[in-house]
Amino acid sequence: MNKKNQSKSREEWLQERKKGIGGSDAAVVIGKSKWKNNVQLWEEKTGRIETPDISDKPYVQYGIQAEDHIRQMFALNNPEYEVLHEENTIIKHSKYPFLFASLDGILINKETGEKGILEVKTTEIVRSMQYENWKDENIPDAYYCQVLHYLNVTGFTFAKLVAELKYSADYQIRKTYTILRSEVEKDIQYLEQEEIKFWNEYVIKDIRPPLLLPEI
Repeated sequence: MNKKNQSKSREEWLQERKKGIGGSDAAVVIGKSKWKNNVQLWEEKTGRIETPDISDKPYVQYGIQAEDHIRQMFALNNPEYEVLHEENTIIKHSKYPFLFASLDGILINKETGEKGILEVKTTEIVRSMQYENWKDENIPDAYYCQVLHYLNVTGFTFAKLVAELKYSADYQIRKTYTILRSEVEKDIQYLEQEEIKFWNEYVIKDIRPPLLLPEI
């Protein structure tokens, strides 16, 4: 799939994110986010409210600072991949430019040339339920939707999600999940359909969407 890359300053990048649907919006669109609902997202995208600025939150700052370290460790432990990253770069879907992606990394298999996504997450585990979300091969819904969105926008064939699960300052574990596009294509198509509907039917037409809430 053809794509358009745009490297910007951080401020330009933040402004550009308001003009479409990004990876962090994907779960919200289909009612799978525990932090925001689709009506709140619609209010943000139509300019009714400002997107909350959480950039100064300690957990956000930690994630930003840890990302490059985790990316370098992934490259060190997985020499079969070339790991590329350019800060504040936006990739747009070739057919639906209001769908965009800002990736933590692009992976290129050195032997086959196959391209994939690197997604990095840092999570503090303070409750048993939080661990259950990551147990075995589980991925929290919000992050799964984000990966689906990125696979759709880029057209890449696989994703590696690297999660640092932090239990305390002295104990962290790192898990890597592999998502193959061939195994999740139906989910990708469903998400694309719902994102197009949200943008064209509700944001563009300025019509409030019916409220969707995640299952408890």
